[in-house]
Amino acid sequence: MVTRFKGARISGVLAVLPENEYLYDEETKNFASPATRRLKKIMGFNKRRAAKSTTTSCDFCLYGIRHLLDNNLLKKEEIGAVIVLSVTPDYYMPQMSNIIQGELGLPNDVICMDISQACAAYVLGIYQAAMLIGHLPLDKKVIVCTSDVLCRKEPEWKLAEPSFGGDAATITIMEHSFKGEEIFANIYNDGTQREALIIHAGGFKMPRSPETAIPHDIGDGTMRSYNDLWMDGSAVFNFVQKEVPPMIREILQQAGKEKDEIDWYLFHQPNKFMLQKLAQRLGIPSEKMPMNIVETFGNSSGSCVGVNIAYNLGEKLLDHKYTCCLAGFGGGLAWASAVLDIGNLDFCQMIISHL
Repeated sequence: MVTRFKGARISGVLAVLPENEYLYDEETKNFASPATRRLKKIMGFNKRRAAKSTTTSCDFCLYGIRHLLDNNLLKKEEIGAVIVLSVTPDYYMPQMSNIIQGELGLPNDVICMDISQACAAYVLGIYQAAMLIGHLPLDKKVIVCTSDVLCRKEPEWKLAEPSFGGDAATITIMEHSFKGEEIFANIYNDGTQREALIIHAGGFKMPRSPETAIPHDIGDGTMRSYNDLWMDGSAVFNFVQKEVPPMIREILQQAGKEKDEIDWYLFHQPNKFMLQKLAQRLGIPSEKMPMNIVETFGNSSGSCVGVNIAYNLGEKLLDHKYTCCLAGFGGGLAWASAVLDIGNLDFCQMIISHL
């Protein structure tokens, strides 16, 4: 589906990271091999952030929103809606948006919405907020939270194989716009390929149990339990290379933009190799497509695009405006993109939490 929104703009972006940082070389030293060294070089693995074992997705969201409130970057009375996108909810119910509403003491008429979404979450959150903002009073804003804790651990825990994942959250503020800005967006899904990226256990179809925690050899000596993330790397790579380029070409055409009119291509970052191949297929200069998030913070699922914005543009967005193409692709399988102007923000920053 391709659509266009008017009357909405991003006015602030905050990325929240865990305090614990892990080095790829240190985590893999007990099983280092030519293969692990090759992964580091090709995939761009270097450092990542992982939440503490007791930290939840909601903890990150609340930490970030409280930071904005405490620093007068947001006022409670401005909040008209809270959207949370995650695949690691605190509970089956209540929803995390409801928890946030209650913890912050927001009015009962604040709209609360949770969406289960992985790698395409940031773009889908902007999509949903742009739809919602037109139904809110002019003085109200939408808070879009992405947060996942797929990789949480304690520093002393040892890995048995390389990890590229990281934990993070983003808080993005969407508000009414009166300057004619437009947001062009598209989103696609293919549930027939859901097995390519899946965590089998944890839902009602396969509740977690001692049996689901037992590792199985899923091929090539790779051990996985049903509690773990299973990924068919070849299938995911082929999906991205097949589906993402035509999606980007479509959204550029819809927005009436040539490739060189886009200032920044801010994409989800599973690994550096995949991004390099995407840039080549699309004919995008590498300097316009940052690829440094996965090597600096890890792949933070639905928060990756927001972390990309905060880390690579940051204060530039306080007094400059750029035409950006955002894209997320992965679990679902789902892929989504947007073309919009981002700039003249109230804030754009990254903070390190104690979580």
